[in-house]
Amino acid sequence: MVDMKIMVVDDEVELAELIKDYLEEERYSVMISTNGKEAVEMFRTHQPNLVVLDIMLPVLDGMEVCRTIRSESNVPIIMLSAKKADVDKIVGLGLGADDYIVKPFSPGEVVARVKAQLRRYHMLSSAETPKELLRFNKMEIDLKGYTVAMNGKPIEFTAKEFEILRLLALHPGQVLTREQIIENVWGFNHIGDLNTVTVHIKKIREKIEINLSNPQYIKTVWGVGYRFDGGKK
Repeated sequence: MVDMKIMVVDDEVELAELIKDYLEEERYSVMISTNGKEAVEMFRTHQPNLVVLDIMLPVLDGMEVCRTIRSESNVPIIMLSAKKADVDKIVGLGLGADDYIVKPFSPGEVVARVKAQLRRYHMLSSAETPKELLRFNKMEIDLKGYTVAMNGKPIEFTAKEFEILRLLALHPGQVLTREQIIENVWGFNHIGDLNTVTVHIKKIREKIEINLSNPQYIKTVWGVGYRFDGGKK
């Protein structure tokens, strides 16, 4: 973990230093920037693995910094805001931020969010594939077109159903917990019952499995989570 670089961007120097101290306790390498223009330059020079970014910044505001970084990289961005209303802007403008925290917050919460986003990013990155189509037995998943076909016939999936199936299919044979699925599909900020995963898995199975009492594609590992077996019998 010592080689993981985090960039903290906040013009409240004491807060930035506090966050830095907590992250360094977890053996992250941390750099600080106090204005937006400097942050963009620092990002391009040092290529951090994650950015903690305040919205209110001098010279160039956090939203513009977020847009610039996202146009150049897909590293996780956690935005900080002093106003709940700014969260609506983050979401509404589709800035590409992966998470957000409203001030005041505890430094420990920032550390937890950083760890969660890095886990999520590592999982998605490790599954990257040049293929646009995944084929498993009678199933074909078009990763670019967000479509699924069984025996050549298209099947309608909701966005969340597809994202869950995609996540599982990109990690065949690996057991994913409901918490991991929530984190990767709904995001760290999701507030809700873990049973929502169970409900979505049930709907996915109804569309792809021949025998729901003995599923061949998505297996339940009791007490742990779900495993994609690709139609193995």
